[in-house]
Amino acid sequence: MLLQLSVRNFAIVQSLDIELHSGMTAITGETGAGKSIAIDALSLCLGDRAEASMVRKGADKAEITACFALHNLPLAQQWLTSQELQEDDQECVIRRVISCEGRSKAYINGAPVSLQQLKGLGQYLVNIHGQHAHQQLLKADVQRELLDNYANHPDLLQELLNRYQQLQETRKQYQLLQDNQQHREARRQLLAYQVQELDEFAIEESEFEQLEVEHKRLSHSQSLLEQSQTSFHQLYDADDINALSIIQHAIDRLSELQEHDASLTPIVDLLSEANIQVDEASQQLRDYIDGLEVDPFRMQQVEARFSKAMELARKHQVMPEGLYEYHQSLVQEFAQLQQDDNQLEALALTLEQLKQAYIQTAEVLSRSRQTAAQKLAEQVQNEIRQMNMSQASFAIQVQFDPQMAINRQGQDVIRFVVATNPGQPADLLEKVASGGELSRIGLAVQVIASANHKVPTMIFDEVDTGISGPTASVVGQLLRRLGQDAQVLCVTHLPQVAACAHHQMLVTKFSDGKTTETHMIPLAQQQRIEELARLLAGDKLTDTALANARELLGL
Repeated sequence: MLLQLSVRNFAIVQSLDIELHSGMTAITGETGAGKSIAIDALSLCLGDRAEASMVRKGADKAEITACFALHNLPLAQQWLTSQELQEDDQECVIRRVISCEGRSKAYINGAPVSLQQLKGLGQYLVNIHGQHAHQQLLKADVQRELLDNYANHPDLLQELLNRYQQLQETRKQYQLLQDNQQHREARRQLLAYQVQELDEFAIEESEFEQLEVEHKRLSHSQSLLEQSQTSFHQLYDADDINALSIIQHAIDRLSELQEHDASLTPIVDLLSEANIQVDEASQQLRDYIDGLEVDPFRMQQVEARFSKAMELARKHQVMPEGLYEYHQSLVQEFAQLQQDDNQLEALALTLEQLKQAYIQTAEVLSRSRQTAAQKLAEQVQNEIRQMNMSQASFAIQVQFDPQMAINRQGQDVIRFVVATNPGQPADLLEKVASGGELSRIGLAVQVIASANHKVPTMIFDEVDTGISGPTASVVGQLLRRLGQDAQVLCVTHLPQVAACAHHQMLVTKFSDGKTTETHMIPLAQQQRIEELARLLAGDKLTDTALANARELLGL
């Protein structure tokens, strides 16, 4: 519930502080006095767009502060908790500041927030019905929203929205795969040939490097054999003289001499090590020679595979060392393309399943709407028959259409139909109702639908336009009944409506020729009598008007 509203330098308001109460509060005043200005200010607190022209002339900024009671508002408390903005379980303070340049800042419980956050919280605090709400009632989406508010089935609406979003996301994936199918098929055919060619060659990891080494060795096998044999002969196998025997003779001679000169000992040791090394090298060289053979057939095999690897590398524009990795990447891409084709089929099946799930949920939602439509129509019809439309009939048609394009709101065609006179066929609201009749029907629909919507504060801004006489009294009683369970603020020019309020506030405007100011004050009982009399008879208060005002108040 809205407890307090403070406005500073907003439009023609210099300073305004009002306290509000539960029940119905009527806001009255002369035409042009600014009766709706408090509502405009509150709308800014709830996320409406700010403009520089809203700042009072000569002021550097405008500031609006609204304080709400959170008692019995679990959704608002949950939202505040989720946004880490809750400081007090009992109250919430929203502040909006607009600079003269048009920049604005918003705060919830002292913490800066975005306009989107203001709107997010505002939906749980206030519901505003503007001056043109009746004309809005002619729009199909407004009719659907009013019916859904009355039906009070948010879980069904959320479930439908979830199914719609799942369907849309899957449809995007399917469309993307389908759009690329032609390109994917061409690529798949190319890869099939390339993969088959590389599969047939079947190069193994690091094979090319091994081929390269073997190719070099086989290409020089004759030279390797001849040179290795010569080296072995010189190191070890020559009968007359070889390296090993020369070293051994040197060791023998120097070993005898080291007895005369100990400084020769390190040299003898080095030669002994060299003797061992030459001997081991000779043995390994002999093993190498034994294992080395000139194999023309193997040379042909290696030459052919080496050349083929080079040829394939040039063909696929890769380094021959990377041919194996390239082959594996093509295999993976080909498999992915095959998987995409399978996924396309799977997505088509999933799409159909999601579509059926959406339709089933839409059918459940439609049945809920149909049940609510019958009840709402009966209540609206009862109310408008008390508003000088005693012969009127009102119905809400909800027709489920499974062929309707899938959307966020379901697959219902919703029509508000009315017959205002006996013998007149029922037809769409916009075709039958006059301006005054539309006002009465629209007000009845809004009030009844709002009563079932869990918003604690409802504001009606001159929604009684086009209504007068006894009908106005019925409208006032309707709003008063609504005020028994919620806080109702009603800007009105009708004394019959104002008299039904639990509280009344007067908006006045003063001008000194240079500046203009608007004030809003609560009225005591005698002041209410005088204000109602003014509404009844004009500026000149007569005894008759005052008596009629007392009668309206039931005094």
